[in-house]
Amino acid sequence: MTNHMIEAGKPAAKLKSEALQVLLERGLVHQCTDLEALDAKLAAGPVTAYAGFDATAASLHVGHLMPLMTMRWLQKLGHKPIIVLGGGTSQVGDPSFRNEARPLLEQQQIAANIAGIRRSIERLLDLEGEDGAQLVDNAEWLTEFRFLEFLRDYGAHFTVNRMMTFDSVKSRLDAQMPLTVLEFCYMMLQAVDFLELARRHDCSLQVGGSDQWGNIINGVELGRKGEGRQLFGLTVPLITTASGAKMGKTAAGAVWLHPEHLSPFAFWQFWRNTADADVPKFLRLFTELPMNEVIRLSELQGAELNEAKKILATQVTTIVHGAEAARHALEQGDALFAGQADNLEPTHRLPLVRLAEGLGLLELLVEVGFAASNGDARRLVEGGGVRLNSKVVDDPRRRISSGDIGAKDALTLAAGKRRKALVRFE
Repeated sequence: MTNHMIEAGKPAAKLKSEALQVLLERGLVHQCTDLEALDAKLAAGPVTAYAGFDATAASLHVGHLMPLMTMRWLQKLGHKPIIVLGGGTSQVGDPSFRNEARPLLEQQQIAANIAGIRRSIERLLDLEGEDGAQLVDNAEWLTEFRFLEFLRDYGAHFTVNRMMTFDSVKSRLDAQMPLTVLEFCYMMLQAVDFLELARRHDCSLQVGGSDQWGNIINGVELGRKGEGRQLFGLTVPLITTASGAKMGKTAAGAVWLHPEHLSPFAFWQFWRNTADADVPKFLRLFTELPMNEVIRLSELQGAELNEAKKILATQVTTIVHGAEAARHALEQGDALFAGQADNLEPTHRLPLVRLAEGLGLLELLVEVGFAASNGDARRLVEGGGVRLNSKVVDDPRRRISSGDIGAKDALTLAAGKRRKALVRFE
């Protein structure tokens, strides 16, 4: 099996399939089990591909956008996506590149998480018609297995020797952290997912993050050893920002895709605050703008680059939250940054009783996501980077009072030049 490592944005020569050309051009391919054979298969006709997401939270986050954008492009170019929602594997927990086991979730929590994730997927992919994307739950087959039957049918196709070579396992063992049998078996379950999807839906391609490479390889090999199937694996790169930080993390935590966990305007603002050096890469990866437009925007400098950032933010917000939410976020952003907050909808809402209870400035900075902790908030304030109603506040002991609230029971809060919030008390 060939492991093709791909340099982002550098298309391989003499490709036959439009799908693989587009994915490579946009930087969405990191590794592929057999690039030439996959290229030929994609060129020969529609291919069914899947990406899986465990229900470990009630929403997906920006880190999941890479495989989801890959699935969007595959669907746009005539191929069929399957999204596996891991109702079965979520009961075990993927140990890949984690120092400790994930907390085990109750069935009720997994079901609630799946419902939230499903709503985001419905925006990102077209589920209508015979050619629409499918949503399936791997609990359909995983919960049907009896232990001895599972070992008999699949155990012989896996060796501990091989499984120990994968980085996702080695990283835990090298750190001398325990790896339970429960977690160790996760990669077997994911491999069985791939084989079941091949049997049920003629699925031949799995897409996942680069941390899933070992799990994907197991599925490809299980298909070959067990039934002589030719299956393919493709990973998207792990994206870091120009500062070296993992993509999708802010001071306040993950950048969620579901509007109940992060408002469309806060989502838009995250992309509007992209570092200058990251704009070309993010335009290529997270928008569907034509490449000539991506190149044009990427070449902008100085103040013009801010317009490229607004286009980036609006394009990604359109994909995740819809055109109307994106338009409203853009208008709100323009007005808020221009200091015209009178007629805007709030970015955050808090109960009025919080003022009576005593709300500190540091607490409010954490509440709106400008700081991860009171300590972070204190450093922001003492550094002179916080403005309350357009006035710099440098006292970390400052309390929010009714005198700070305007006629519409709202105040503006800013951290630095890029992050602004309109907080309404109700």
